[in-house]
Amino acid sequence: MTGGQIAALIAAGAFAVLVVFLIIMLLKVTKVLTNVAQTVAEANKSVTVVTENVDVLSREVASLLNKANGLLEDVNGKVADLDPVFRAAGELGESVSSLNAASRNLTTHVTTVGRTTAKATVASKVGARALRFYQNRRQTKDKE
Repeated sequence: MTGGQIAALIAAGAFAVLVVFLIIMLLKVTKVLTNVAQTVAEANKSVTVVTENVDVLSREVASLLNKANGLLEDVNGKVADLDPVFRAAGELGESVSSLNAASRNLTTHVTTVGRTTAKATVASKVGARALRFYQNRRQTKDKE
């Protein structure tokens, strides 16, 4: 065998190894692609199910929002009906507060008048006794 033939034989062996390596790689890529295809198919099924569920859920949410809007309108109407009651209660509280203040003022005034009357009574009694004493003394002097 000549050097050229040996070189050709080595090249043929290397080419055979390369072909075997490529076949092994293609088999692995085929398996991966098969797995990817299955994953994509499952993802498509999941997207279909989710889309159907979202449609149902969106209808339910729309219904719930309509009910919530109706309930909110009802509550707003009832709050508007109760507003005069709270306003009247507030005015009643102010009236009671004013009445308490007036009662305190009256009590203070009556107490002051009572003290003044007591002082005047004491003064009149003292004056009356002084007058009687003076009259008794005058009568005693006149008798002497």
